[in-house]
Amino acid sequence: MAFIIRRAGLALVTLVLVSFFCFIAFGVIAGDPASLLLGTEASAEQLAALREEIGLNRNILHRYFQWLYGFCTGDAGNSIRFRGEPVTALIRGRLPASAALAIVSLAFVLLIAVPVSLFTARRREGKIDRFINSLVAAGISVPNFFLGILFIWIFGIGFKLFSPGVYVDYRKNFFGFIACLCFPALAVALPNAAMLVKFLRNSLLHELASPYVRTALCKGAGFSTILRRHVLPNALVPTLAVLGMIIAEIFSGSIVIEQVFAIPGIGRLLLTAIMSRDYPLIQGLVAYIAWTVVLVHALIDIAIQIIDPRIRLGRAAINNE
Repeated sequence: MAFIIRRAGLALVTLVLVSFFCFIAFGVIAGDPASLLLGTEASAEQLAALREEIGLNRNILHRYFQWLYGFCTGDAGNSIRFRGEPVTALIRGRLPASAALAIVSLAFVLLIAVPVSLFTARRREGKIDRFINSLVAAGISVPNFFLGILFIWIFGIGFKLFSPGVYVDYRKNFFGFIACLCFPALAVALPNAAMLVKFLRNSLLHELASPYVRTALCKGAGFSTILRRHVLPNALVPTLAVLGMIIAEIFSGSIVIEQVFAIPGIGRLLLTAIMSRDYPLIQGLVAYIAWTVVLVHALIDIAIQIIDPRIRLGRAAINNE
């Protein structure tokens, strides 16, 4: 319980620091949102009135603490680019697309990484293992936006398996919505799956060299049974940290992929906010992304503590000393 309380406190401090530095950074960037909204023909009086309305003429620390109070009470401000629409409403409207893309991507990551890691661990140092390792290295090196463009060219334009740039709303056609996310999700998943395969395979090989595996083999247990029931659960513990990084990255919004496939999600909204210097919307989106990353890492840390009793006992021994 004490560890959970400490992790929650650390998460809260991290969120405050991230939001503060982001607020300061965008506050000193050159450019006036009032001029962008009203255009070059606006008079000085109009610009001053708009700056007063959206609070740009106030001290930056005053603006930050005012925003922080509003964010904690459920009011993250109003968007400049979208003419006063609440930031929370904009994020809520784009969240289903990003969340569905993240869930499908994570499903692809696990469906690819776990079987491939088990397969290569069983056939280590063979030709197939070396070939898969080459594919893994290539998968880690290739950026997901390149895969997205490649999928559009081959499967969208070439084989006509989907219509590039066409987004199906989940409220109109749920299965069409999931189908239109498959190729973007695969583009997100493949590099992350390759990274997970690399770490999980190494962890599996480390566990296979442990004495308990030799003992189980001497007692007559089958290799496949040992691999699934004993080696895999133990190998997953150190791999959870990498999986946490992947989950945080996926759920915080696949910015470039959403832009490539024209998916109206959180990432695309963030690009729009940055290009239009929409400070309230940027701040709300950064807070959402930071909250997602911090929460995922905190949950992964807690899960590791629960799954592996050796870590709990080690921490207890350190605290007693």
